[in-house]
Amino acid sequence: MPNSTPHSAFRLPLLLLLLSLLSLLANISTALAAHADDGDDILRLINPLIGSTNGGNVFAGATRPYALAKPVANVDGQNTGGFATDGSKVTGFSAVHDLGTGGNPSLGNFPLFPQVCPQSGDDGVNSCQFRIGDRAPHYVNDSVVAEPGRFAVELVSGVKAQMTSSEHAALYRFEFPTGGGGDPLVLLDLTDLWQSRQNASVSVDAFTGQLKGNGTFLPSFGAGSYVMHFCVDFHGGDVRDNGVWVNNRAGTEPKSLYVTRGFNLFFVEAGDWVRFQNLANNTLTARMGLSFISTEQACNHAATEIPKPLTDFDRLVSETQDAWRQKLSPISIKAGGASEDLQSSFWSGIYRGMISPQNYTGENPHWDSGIPYFDSYYCIWDAFRVQHPLLTILDPVAQSQMVNSLLDIYKHEGWLPDCHMSMCSGLDTGWLERRRRAAIIQDAEVEPLEWSYQGRGGLQSWKSLDYIPYLDFDPLGFGTNSRSVSRTLEYAYNDYCLATLAQGLGKADVYDKYIQRSTNWRNIWKEDQTSAIQGNDTGFKGFFQPKYMNGTWGYQDPIACSALADFCSLTTNPSETFEASIWQYQFLVPQQISTLISLMGGDEEFISRLDFFHTSGLADISNEPVFSTVYLYHYAGRPALSTKRLHTYIPSRFRNTNDGLPGNDDSGSMGAFVVFGIMGLFPIAGQNVYLISAPFFEELRVTHGVTGKTATVRVVGGFDPAYANVSIQSVTVNGEPWTRNWITHELFTEGWTMEITLGAEESAWGTRPEDRPPSRISGS
Repeated sequence: MPNSTPHSAFRLPLLLLLLSLLSLLANISTALAAHADDGDDILRLINPLIGSTNGGNVFAGATRPYALAKPVANVDGQNTGGFATDGSKVTGFSAVHDLGTGGNPSLGNFPLFPQVCPQSGDDGVNSCQFRIGDRAPHYVNDSVVAEPGRFAVELVSGVKAQMTSSEHAALYRFEFPTGGGGDPLVLLDLTDLWQSRQNASVSVDAFTGQLKGNGTFLPSFGAGSYVMHFCVDFHGGDVRDNGVWVNNRAGTEPKSLYVTRGFNLFFVEAGDWVRFQNLANNTLTARMGLSFISTEQACNHAATEIPKPLTDFDRLVSETQDAWRQKLSPISIKAGGASEDLQSSFWSGIYRGMISPQNYTGENPHWDSGIPYFDSYYCIWDAFRVQHPLLTILDPVAQSQMVNSLLDIYKHEGWLPDCHMSMCSGLDTGWLERRRRAAIIQDAEVEPLEWSYQGRGGLQSWKSLDYIPYLDFDPLGFGTNSRSVSRTLEYAYNDYCLATLAQGLGKADVYDKYIQRSTNWRNIWKEDQTSAIQGNDTGFKGFFQPKYMNGTWGYQDPIACSALADFCSLTTNPSETFEASIWQYQFLVPQQISTLISLMGGDEEFISRLDFFHTSGLADISNEPVFSTVYLYHYAGRPALSTKRLHTYIPSRFRNTNDGLPGNDDSGSMGAFVVFGIMGLFPIAGQNVYLISAPFFEELRVTHGVTGKTATVRVVGGFDPAYANVSIQSVTVNGEPWTRNWITHELFTEGWTMEITLGAEESAWGTRPEDRPPSRISGS
């Protein structure tokens, strides 16, 4: 999402993860090899540059699944993910990044920058350029190569760079132009993309040119700071000289440097440099190890994972590609004539969904519980809707490890996180059950002092008034006192998911308590509220509105914070809804959609409102809260309209192009939305419900990573790749008629076969009240 900041109080993501993974704690089994329609290597269809401009903020560089090391070029333009195809300038090459974040750029620490310094009178090093604004050249547009395991680019200076990676280390090849008139130099900059460095140190070995050091930085979201360590060594040439640089000056003495921000927070540009001569084939190889623990561990990562830097490049690329083939292996398709562009969007979406969160096992400087540890959750408010449900299907073991990591964070920090960036703010089943229930109930019942990034705020009012009030009086904890409407809706669904968990555990009293609280959203529904656009009444009545503590109504224009108005940021213009309008949030009642439909006037009025929302400019497909609204026609008994609505967004807003994402990818959420759309299924996160729509391929198969059983979704009776026939006429599951317009997760765990017959005209399939998704709480 643009300028994304997480919703501090959204506890639903953890509930989703916990509810989804009760039985997924076994080791992954061998799965089918992933393949495209023609059986070719699936990696040829992955395009890491999708979303590399237009605010997609993707990571386009080299990485293994969930790995720490992520080398790519850093640019001075759209640099949230490091690199962008926006024609900006390259400021360096960094080995750590995040994928698809909004707001402040994330990571990008300790970039290396290669250059050939002009000859000067005394041949001094100060003919080189050191500061970012001075040194950065454009890149050659058609030189960019991005593929799983390798990234390459040529600078207009003539320097060519390519890079690959292992789990914790990056390997660079810098090819310098011939006849450059000077000796090649590589500098290391003690900075990150955000220039958040608080202090840093570096030293250079006078004889080998090895660089060691660390720095303290701020996370792109969250409290506190983190320390990252690096270790760089060079191969393929002789060291001529080296030293340190500060701002735009450099020297050969001293050989070490420490920089900090003074009392006025002045930011000093500084680092180390090494100049080389006698390069073989004008090429210099640089190996960089990273660690959150120590410089020694960073050096050890580099030495053990890349023991032969001059010859390991191709091996690393090959091993990385094999790792991706294995991760993609649970799924295979028969495209049935669907375009390669659509196939590329599909496979690239899965690929991006397995880049973050990152596996930091052995790299947590605060504790080691002896289990796999994942971090870089940015942010679960975005990712819970589709990315984590997708991982639950395609990589359940990694997903269960992520859940265990979140519970481990709760164990050591006392709260489940909304976001957990750069570590800033086996289990036996019995332990896991106790821990997950305790963690979720604490979030529902105990307010932390600082609820901007963990826990819930306003719990005193939530319990006594049954809604979050406008201008709430909340002396128990502190956070941005806004979002009263969206927090009320989200807390209600959080409590519904908690009730569902309690029901599964046989805790009737807990279930009764939280199922009642899950209906609190009704308390902010204002039945006579209208909405106008530029003075013209939309014709719809009844919207959510903020409510004061005394029960009287406040007011927020229902179109505020929509695509027709100003974007609402948590920090710049907080409102009573978060990053979306009341028009969008009016549909966020997944536990009681049937009740919502009644409040809106019945099925036809609900459909009319959905249509208006999606055709008036109010719907913002660039932000995750809108995803489910594409499919809500199912709840009104018109599943065919969901598929038709989906086709207005795919592929028009999700394409196999550099600008092919409508908003930032948010750890792969945009890509996961595309994947589910093409599969013909949409998850209602936190419930055992997948809404069925028309697939974009003739057949998809998914082999479950724990049970080993293969689910099949197949179009029968003729598949139309022109998509004139997108209305479901009938469905069978395991050969038996299936009239419900939704299905459960057993499709994947039990390996069911779902066969779908499509036609041009809307049919009666899935339209009866008894065939609609569950959406009413008993007694409501």
